Amino acid sequence: MARKRAKSGKIRLTEVAKLAGVSQITASRFFRNPEALSIGKRERVASAAKELGYVPNLAARALASHRTEVIGVLIPSLTNNVFSDVLRGIYDASEGSRYSIQFVNTRYSILQEEKLLRLFQAQMPAGMIVTGINQTPESRLVMEAMNCPIVQIMETGPDPVDMMVGFSHYDAAFAAISHLIAQGYKRIGFLGARMDPRVQRRLEGYRDAMKAAGLFDQRLLLTTPVPTAVTRGGTLFADLLASAPDIDAVFCVNDDLALGVLFECQRRHIPVPDKMAIVGFNDLEFMASTVPPLTSVRTNRYEMGKRAVTMLTSAIEGERPSEPVVDLGFELMVRQSSMARGN
Repeated sequence: MARKRAKSGKIRLTEVAKLAGVSQITASRFFRNPEALSIGKRERVASAAKELGYVPNLAARALASHRTEVIGVLIPSLTNNVFSDVLRGIYDASEGSRYSIQFVNTRYSILQEEKLLRLFQAQMPAGMIVTGINQTPESRLVMEAMNCPIVQIMETGPDPVDMMVGFSHYDAAFAAISHLIAQGYKRIGFLGARMDPRVQRRLEGYRDAMKAAGLFDQRLLLTTPVPTAVTRGGTLFADLLASAPDIDAVFCVNDDLALGVLFECQRRHIPVPDKMAIVGFNDLEFMASTVPPLTSVRTNRYEMGKRAVTMLTSAIEGERPSEPVVDLGFELMVRQSSMARGN
């Protein structure tokens, strides 16, 4: 294909179509829905666009269709490994589609979330993926007014704005505590940091499991609103030991805290699990590699991201999922750190 150049100004779609040997309608369809074309035509249009340096005018397309081809994603953290896995699933699921991903960081701020939702609303996205189910009334009104498919991720609840994919944090925590109780542990501490709504639900699961067994003691709870960190896990555990020296197990709301507890136990020569059991949450990769390996609640973060995109793109194309709320569940990965004493 000989290289062509426009005499002046921007490259037009008609020039791309002419060079590719297709109609303008076919060339336009390539940029809107490439899957609708044969492989041969896709390759010819793509090659012509590259030859000419053609860049589609997304703003003009949005005005014509009243939508962009952007999927907006709101997550609360860029440094948390949990959301890194979710984003990986989102990008893998959207690869090869005509939709581009634009993500923003709410920094766990409900006011920032509302501001960013209004920003996306003005940009007319094709769809939205939003973390969590505890939006403010104002944020929920914005989401309902967007007039595009929306998937809330990371948990499930009774009142979706549109669609949801996640799991029950309450049930997961309840299962973790029930496991510890079944192993013979009774003085089970709770360590929490950055007590966002999902972590609050883990606390509720802990509290109800302990109450059901007649073991609940408010002195076994220690939380902080500050961000989580491995070192913070050690510090919180030391503080908990000072106030409740008879604890025999600890449930941590995430794996960073659990790792910090393990390090502090090793520093104090407290054998795990003979004198102290440890359970974390999320089951990040390192949990199976510690000595001893740490028990944790496995959450399907990557699959959550992929499923959210699949549900969203299907709804955008007019084929809404038959089940608007998908519970991916969880799995308690039982390892040596929570085995019964002497096992």
